Amino acid sequence: QVQMVESGGDSVQAGGSLRLSCTTSGGAFDRTAMAWFRQAPGKEREAVSCISYGGAPTYYEDSVKGRFTISRDNAKSTLYLQMSSLKPDDTAMYFCAARTSGSCGGSWYFASGYSTWGQGTQVTVSS
Repeated sequence: QVQMVESGGDSVQAGGSLRLSCTTSGGAFDRTAMAWFRQAPGKEREAVSCISYGGAPTYYEDSVKGRFTISRDNAKSTLYLQMSSLKPDDTAMYFCAARTSGSCGGSWYFASGYSTWGQGTQVTVSS
C-alpha cells in the first residue's frame, strides 16, 4: 500500500521561503508522475505543480510560476516543492499526489487523475 507523508509546512512572513517534502513508500515512485495541490479554507483544491517520473517536464499553475520549483529524488522516493517569494494568497494546506501514469500530460491539473494523496501540510503566509 502506497503511503505519502508531507512535511515542511510552517508559518512565514510574506516574501519568505519554504521547502515542502513528500516522502513516499510502498509504490513505484520512480515510474509515477507526482504533483502538489493546495486547498485554502472555503476554496476548492487546486493544482500547483506536476513533475513527470524522470524529473522533466514540469508544469506550474500560473500564479506560482517563477516562485515555486518542483523536484524529485527517485533514489529517496521523495518529492519536493521549493517555494519562494511567498504571498498571503499562498496560504493553504498543501498535498502531494501520485498520478495514475508516469507523465503529467495535458490534464495534470485535474485531481481525478491522481490515485493516492498525502494528508497535507499547512502553509500560512502572513503580510
